[in-house]
Amino acid sequence: MGTRMARWLKRGSSLKWLYPGLGVKRWLALLLFSITLISLGVGYLLRDIYTVWEFPPVFYYLTLQFIPRWGRALLFGAVGITGVAVAVIQLSRSLLMPFLRPGQPSVVDALYQHRQRERGPKVVALGGGTGLSTLLRGLKEHTTRITAIVTVADDGGSSGRLRRELGVLPPGDIRNCIAALADAEALTVQLFQYRFGQGMGLNGHSFGNLFIAAMAGVTGSFERAILESSRVLAVRGRILPSTLQDVTLCADLRTESPAGPGWVEGESQITATELPIERVFLQPDGVRAYPEALRAILDADLIVAGPGSLFTSVLPNLLVEDIARAVRASRALKVFICNVANQPGETDGFTLGDHVAALEKHVGRGVFPYVLANSHRPPSLADHPAIDPVPLVYEFGLGYQVLEADLVDENNPWRHDPDKLAHELIAFYESHTRR
Repeated sequence: MGTRMARWLKRGSSLKWLYPGLGVKRWLALLLFSITLISLGVGYLLRDIYTVWEFPPVFYYLTLQFIPRWGRALLFGAVGITGVAVAVIQLSRSLLMPFLRPGQPSVVDALYQHRQRERGPKVVALGGGTGLSTLLRGLKEHTTRITAIVTVADDGGSSGRLRRELGVLPPGDIRNCIAALADAEALTVQLFQYRFGQGMGLNGHSFGNLFIAAMAGVTGSFERAILESSRVLAVRGRILPSTLQDVTLCADLRTESPAGPGWVEGESQITATELPIERVFLQPDGVRAYPEALRAILDADLIVAGPGSLFTSVLPNLLVEDIARAVRASRALKVFICNVANQPGETDGFTLGDHVAALEKHVGRGVFPYVLANSHRPPSLADHPAIDPVPLVYEFGLGYQVLEADLVDENNPWRHDPDKLAHELIAFYESHTRR
């Protein structure tokens, strides 16, 4: 019955105001009740006037006395309710239209989508780089209760320069997450992502990185800078660093490296070595997690690790011991998203099983019992012979369930499609909670 009613309501945009959960029907009912009380008062007054005064015969027809009283009641009631509904809808449109941008859905559609997102699951996404921002771009259409926990081990490019020169945590991955979750004008997001191509001291810097660094100076803390920057771009959700400490990502290599006896220091150097990675670790030891990140993990409905560079984006968050402990302790549904293609210089030749084995080696077995992997190879892949798709080869024992789906971006076959990825995650979460 409820499904039939929802389908009936979808036929007309005006009827969408009656969608469950919009928070409109209760106030419309109060409005109708109040108008009814006023009408009763006016009715008593008119009845008193009608019994005292004598009216010309024409009033017999003007007041529709030739229709039975129950008929007049139905007629006046129907006309009144219709008038109230039209007035409320048109008034809402008039009041809210200045706040809607061209190309956006109607007022009622925007309100309905907002309410649905507010009821979405509490999702915590662990990662960094392009993979995390891709996931967030899709998730924000399904829920506003998103917390992105971002690695702060980046030491290359604009982020590395700001980190060395100003002593701030690297803002690059956080900037990408803010842009991905932003609900602001497209031009504002482009400005935040703009990278200077020239200028002494500016060349290579992103405007968003400089903005966050400046905001950290103004507000006095990096975490406050993230919060205020998120407000500027009307972010749907939260972005949190995994730690506020100055950390360095290091890697043990399987063979000797020109940088030293079998290990390298710094995220930017790990991929550059192009040597097999045995394990990664953080310096100094005993890094403390950001408390808000721990609270978000323990309160989550769904925890997602990846997609992204396995050793330099996904694992650095989980190398913060308190983060890993919180993930283990959380009662949330936990999913590891394997990359569509292998990362050159980092996971060359890895299968799906190799990705999970590396995750197990660093955080233990079964922390993420569900593994989501891409099963589709688009025709456009033939135009990119350098891409190494991750083979769906694995030998998992008990404790793992592999979920295969078409997750690839047809135009960029080495990346996930944000909408496909988010849809599969939310659909899996909803089916699991129903069971």
